[in-house]
Amino acid sequence: MALVNDRKVAVIGCGFVGAASAFALLESGLFSEMVLIDVDAERAEGEALDISHGMAFASPMNIYAGDYDDIADAGVIVITAGVGQRPGESRIDLVHRNVDIFRGILGEIRARDCGGILVVVSNPVDVLTYATIKLSGLPEHRVIGSGTVLDTARLKQIIGERLQVDPRNVHARILGEHGDSELIAWSSAHVAGIPLEDFFYMRAEGSYDEFRSEMSDLVRNAAYEIIRRKKATYYGIALSVKRICEAIVRDEKSVLSVSNVLHGEFGIQDVALSTPCIVGKAGIEGRLPPALNYAEQQSLKESARLLREVIDEVGLDGEAEARDADA
Repeated sequence: MALVNDRKVAVIGCGFVGAASAFALLESGLFSEMVLIDVDAERAEGEALDISHGMAFASPMNIYAGDYDDIADAGVIVITAGVGQRPGESRIDLVHRNVDIFRGILGEIRARDCGGILVVVSNPVDVLTYATIKLSGLPEHRVIGSGTVLDTARLKQIIGERLQVDPRNVHARILGEHGDSELIAWSSAHVAGIPLEDFFYMRAEGSYDEFRSEMSDLVRNAAYEIIRRKKATYYGIALSVKRICEAIVRDEKSVLSVSNVLHGEFGIQDVALSTPCIVGKAGIEGRLPPALNYAEQQSLKESARLLREVIDEVGLDGEAEARDADA
């Protein structure tokens, strides 16, 4: 295994999300070296040049386009590569195409015995996080899916705006799939220690149930609304990538709702989805059981069941077992 440079980050995939993430990481000051990799080498070179031209206004960083030989010593490897859904294409078809892309990327990573932390951002992120763990040969704690970090941030911002309070003081999490089956852990939500329901009646009028329904709809539809208006989402996820990298590089031991594989918690087995995890220098350093009521636990199980169906359809388990047998 190559020596790891904690101040080096690699971004694989230079589309909208990859480029926005690279820019956010430049602004963060977390890293002194960043390599951009894309199947379109000229695109990677163009993004590296464009971002590097702002170096006079930022912390010193060596930014360049490279290839997979440049990732071996990266402390963090961010994977944003993938394709979008085509008109008329099923979700399963999209999953198959992106898993195929990941097979190539993970083969390159595996061949170089990388020692860093992998942050999976590409969608569907939970299935691709699972695929990364199964196909990369890396231990689970070194693979982090961006999961519902962005969904949770959206929820906090929307609640904060509605109740006129700093969203950083809103403590509410979205768990499960980064997608339509996600759930909001309302039972444990609070604002600065005050249960959210109590805080709602302090700051607003009307029905708390209607408020919850309104917040749920706004969060679930947020990405669709952005895509309808500007065809893609990338700034919010870029800041989520930055937040995950902060927790890793600074060894913050922060609790983030990232995608990880469960092993029996809430009766969920061998599925990647988002639950609260302690994130630090070693990656996922601890898994925290979320405080959920019975209905929320059932929703989490249903989210896991739907994800398991997709994993079974793609056939990742059998492929990983065959690879291990050949090793």
